[in-house]
Amino acid sequence: MAEFLEDSSIPLQLEGLMERLADVEHERWSHWQRYVHSKCERVGDGSLVIPAHLVERWESQMNTPYSALSEKEKESDREQVRRYLPIIANALKPRLRLPVRVRCQRGSRRE
Repeated sequence: MAEFLEDSSIPLQLEGLMERLADVEHERWSHWQRYVHSKCERVGDGSLVIPAHLVERWESQMNTPYSALSEKEKESDREQVRRYLPIIANALKPRLRLPVRVRCQRGSRRE
């Protein structure tokens, strides 16, 4: 399960890193929302209706531990992590002695 830090406990040195990661997270979330909205039916009052087959699939994925996902589903999660890894790797570069700058990859989504 994920652990959370209170804003007041985040050292000043990490604030820049946090903002870069938050930027990637917002892009990832926005991309996912555009995808979800594209799969839904918009009704007269502006609400969106998610098709039953997608609700079933996504609920199944939500309730499945990572270790029990199919290899295809795991790879979809890894694609999302690849959005964050370059930022984390570059932040740790002095400690890890990484040879080259890692570039961000965009445009992945779980279907």
